[in-house]
Amino acid sequence: MKNKTQTENYGPKYPARRLLELVGDKWTPIILYSLSDSVKRFSEIQRDIPDISKKMLIQVLRALENGGLVERTVYPVVPPKTEYRLTSDGKILHAPVAKFCSWASQNEKFLDKIHRRRRAALGEQT
Repeated sequence: MKNKTQTENYGPKYPARRLLELVGDKWTPIILYSLSDSVKRFSEIQRDIPDISKKMLIQVLRALENGGLVERTVYPVVPPKTEYRLTSDGKILHAPVAKFCSWASQNEKFLDKIHRRRRAALGEQT
C-alpha cells in the first residue's frame, strides 16, 4: 500500500471531512435527528427545534432535499399540507448523527464545561 502524506490523508476527499461538510453546521444534525422517528410536518419540526427561524428551517430542509436525504411531500389541500421524511440515504446518514447526538446528551456536563471555558477566553459572561 502506498504511503500517503498527512495532507493527502486529511485532504478534501478525506471521508470525515466529507461527512462534516454534509452535517457540520448548527442545524442539519438536529433536523436529521428530529426526522429520525417519523414523518413530520413543518410545524412539528419547528416545535422540536424552537430556536430555529422559519427561514433557516426552510433553507436546511431544502438543502437536505436537494442532497437526497429528505423527501418532501406536498398534499393539494387547503391549507397546504407538507410532510418531511428521511429517504433511505437520509436513514443511512442518520446513524452517525444519532450516535453524535446521543453522545452529546450523555456528556452534557462536559460540553457545558468546554463552553464556559470558551466564553471565558472570549471575555463573555457565563
